[in-house]
Formats: sequence, structure tokens, C-alpha cells
Amino acid sequence: MTHNANTEGFLVRQPGLMTLIQDAGRFGQHGIGLTCGGPLDAEAFGWANRLCGNDEGATALEVSFGGLTLEAQTTTRLAVTGAEIPLSINGQEKELWRSHPVNAGDVIELGYATQGCRAYLAVAGGFDIPHSFGSAATVSRESIGGLNGGKLEPNDFLACAATSANGCLVLAEAHRPTYGAEAHLRVILGYQKQAFSDLQIARFFTSEYKTTDRSDRMGYRLTGPEIKPAIDGILSEGICHGAIQVPADGQPIILLNDRQTIGGYPKLGSVLSLDTAKLCQLTPGATITFEAITIDDAHNLHLLAKHRTSVTEPEAC
Repeated sequence: MTHNANTEGFLVRQPGLMTLIQDAGRFGQHGIGLTCGGPLDAEAFGWANRLCGNDEGATALEVSFGGLTLEAQTTTRLAVTGAEIPLSINGQEKELWRSHPVNAGDVIELGYATQGCRAYLAVAGGFDIPHSFGSAATVSRESIGGLNGGKLEPNDFLACAATSANGCLVLAEAHRPTYGAEAHLRVILGYQKQAFSDLQIARFFTSEYKTTDRSDRMGYRLTGPEIKPAIDGILSEGICHGAIQVPADGQPIILLNDRQTIGGYPKLGSVLSLDTAKLCQLTPGATITFEAITIDDAHNLHLLAKHRTSVTEPEAC
């Protein structure tokens, strides 16, 4: 049980299957072996914060699969985005992708996801969590961030500042992402593509792969046609977000936020960071296909996405 000196906040009654405190991530610490952490679905995370009037990187909760119950001990606003997950306040069903007023004594419950698998709960002003190495982001593998370096536990206390419960915001349905059982991911090939023959590369981009139950915040392990590089390994080097690593069994692994900082398996390329949010909402058995794009394509797609986000504003309820 962890309590903050701030008596305003939320008591964790039930922590759910895997609920983690996350902010935008821990950057600039790879040199001492610490990875980034942060939200797997950065789009949904950002919207949860914007709907509460926060900066997009404010500290919030990543709720994997569901089962979270909180008791409010303050007055504030909250929003839940991401996976389709039942949300109720004092037993009354509430809509996702909008902010809701809460008062001391209110009970907030999240059921279990029916589409997608990760939801994000933000409160106005963000949760007040001490930083470790510049961030509150939880990386369980490194036992760093959050309250105790791991997932929430019963009776944990999540401090936040009291604020007005007024000022409801909603994201129009036309702007909300949808989650399903398949994803098409865009890939920027890297210099190590030279370790793969044209046949191996063609097989990768024309095949379907399935997500497996051996997927987590470190990376998504896929199963499908084997991709065999001409080399068994490389000197260990830094690994970027979205890197497609190919181990000896030929089954690709897409590395994510809690990845190791260096690795020695050949990498075919990297999934566009805009697409990893879709990947991280997939459950085991989902279908994945890939498309090769250039680095210039990737830059243009990022600029377009940034523009769309900047001109899309939540509406008053």
C-alpha cells in the first residue's frame, strides 16, 4: 500500500489485471540501460488527457484488459479512452471518450475490454506521482516508475489535485479510433535488410502473421511464415521503438516501449510509430499484414497526423 502526503486523490479498491501509471515516457536514459516506458497506445493516452484539459503527456493510467475499481476522495473530472470497456460511476453506465465529473465518495469501475485491450484513465491535472529518472512511467521489468516500480495494488493511493468538476469535453465519434482483430502496419526498411534475401523480404510483405499470447509491453511476438536472415546475429546495438527483430526461429518480434535498450538479432526494419497504437490494441490470434514505405513517406505521414491532431478539438458536452 502506497500513500502520498496529498490527501486528495483516488483509492485503488481493485487494481485490475494490469494497471500501470504512465506518462509520456522516460527519455534520455538509454545510456544507463533504462528504457522508455510510456503508453503503448499514445493516441488514446493523449486524448484521455486532452479531454481533461491536460497536456498530452500528463500522468495517467494504462488499464490492460480491465477490472479496475477506484474510489474518489476528491472533486475532479476524469476521462476514459482506448479499448471498448464498460465504464460506470456509482453503478451508472458512462460514455467513453468524454470527461465526467466525480466527487468524493464516488466509485469508478472499469469492466473488461470487448474490443481492443488497453484503456486510458486520466484526471484533470494528472496524477501526482513522484518521478524516477525524469519520469513517472512504470517499467515493471526494471522495477522503476509508478508507486513501487510495478502494477497497481489494492489500497494504493493515487494523489491528484482537487479541481472543478465542471467543463465536460467529448471527442466526436468520427474522430475516435476503432479496434478490431486485424491491423495493417507500415514498415520502414532498415540497413539490415541486406541480411535478408529478396525472397525473404517478399515473403514477409505478402504473408499474414498472427499475434501470440507471448506478447507484452516489451514486444509483440508473431507467428507465420519463417523469415531467415543470412546471418545468425550482429553486434549488439541500440533498438528503436517498433523495430522488427528476427530471432533464430524466424518468427518476427515487434519491439515496443519496454524493450531492451540493445540487442543482437537482425532487424528487418521498423513499424511506423503511428501504427504501433493499432498493434498494441490487438489480442492473441489477431491478423497482421505489412506494407513497406520510405522514410520520406514516414515523415509526411507524421506531419499529416500532427496537423490532424492540431485541428481536431474536443467539443463541449
